Amino acid sequence: MNEDQFKGKWNQVKGKLKQKYADLTDDDLKYAEGKSDELLGRLQEKTGKTKEQLKEQIDKW
Repeated sequence: MNEDQFKGKWNQVKGKLKQKYADLTDDDLKYAEGKSDELLGRLQEKTGKTKEQLKEQIDKW
């Protein structure tokens, strides 16, 4: 997956994450640009899921 494809996929995922986890803010989700590991850490903190669970969920979307 190239960077443009990733960005397109990420935009879709952001919307779904916001729907599922209302306490996520735009700032939390914008943090992703260039910092995927740190983003996964934030998502783990907010959702209580493991990095592997989050990656699987993102791949399904």
